[in-house]
Amino acid sequence: MESFKVVRPEHLNHYGFLFGGFLLKWVDEIAWIAASRDYPGYHFVTVAMDCVEFHRSVHQGTVLRFASNRTAQGKTSLHYAVQVFADDLETGAEEAIFSTTVTFVRVDDEGHKLAIPPDHAG
Repeated sequence: MESFKVVRPEHLNHYGFLFGGFLLKWVDEIAWIAASRDYPGYHFVTVAMDCVEFHRSVHQGTVLRFASNRTAQGKTSLHYAVQVFADDLETGAEEAIFSTTVTFVRVDDEGHKLAIPPDHAG
């Protein structure tokens, strides 16, 4: 799944660059949307991100492209790889700025883990 965000003034830190917390929020949200679309009717919560390392700073006005793909399914969990790219709207070039794998667990209404049927292809 692909999604896009524009970096606005309210997303900047006190140095004028994208605040990392916004990027992490967007990554989590986009991966969750991908999982929810792949598994309609299932409820997932985030339990982990495998690595948080920012590769370069991002300025106001940058368009970010998010690519999210399922990489694994366990008994109760799913893993989604998320890559983030900064698009240069002047040249059409893009640069990878962040990547991680988000792990979700399927839960019931009380927050207890539930199995994901092994035959569910997503």
